[in-house]
Amino acid sequence: MSDLPLIVFDVNETLLDLETMAPTFERIFDDKAAMRLWFANLIMYSAALTVAGQYVPFTDIGAAVMKMLADTRGIKIKDSDKDELREKFSTMPAHPEVPAALRKLRAAGFRLFTLTDNLLEVQTRQLEHAGIVDLFERRFSADGVKHHKPSPEAYGYAMKELGLPPSRFCMIACHTWDTLGAVAAGWEAALIRRIGNDVLGVGPQPHVIGYDLNDVADQLIARHASKNR
Repeated sequence: MSDLPLIVFDVNETLLDLETMAPTFERIFDDKAAMRLWFANLIMYSAALTVAGQYVPFTDIGAAVMKMLADTRGIKIKDSDKDELREKFSTMPAHPEVPAALRKLRAAGFRLFTLTDNLLEVQTRQLEHAGIVDLFERRFSADGVKHHKPSPEAYGYAMKELGLPPSRFCMIACHTWDTLGAVAAGWEAALIRRIGNDVLGVGPQPHVIGYDLNDVADQLIARHASKNR
């Protein structure tokens, strides 16, 4: 049996291009920074609800945050706007290097999984639309344990389902809060420096840092090459 770690991917922004939603947010809010503000608040309130012991599905939090931001600016969001954003969130394309990098990791012997805050049906539609769903052995949602990342329960859920200890897992994400949670849970972690994301100088640190998934894949293959000989 291979000693290579099981690689678990975040989905939103890590694999899929969140920036494709920006034009719609800019049109609704008349603000180029609106999408980033919405997403940052979505993550903050998903974490806040989890810490408070309350579980709300990720998409419901996203809709509530959008309304909250609109209310603070006196903006009325139309049903057609909501439908457009819901559709765009479910059909974000993969970043250009992602499909080939995923295949490179599989060819090197790594088993690939996902763990996202999205509901499983939303995640599945996203990955199907991006044309990469078949590259993952299994997909996990925080909904399965009712705890959003970066709570220990979210990472523990994947470990329990796969029946392996934390030392056998590696998280790949472009969000430091996600790699922080994974390392705190005993996992290896790799951070992709997507636009607007970088290393946080406090707390658990990622073991690998790259500018895109291809870079991270090359580093992980080199890091674990001796284990697969």
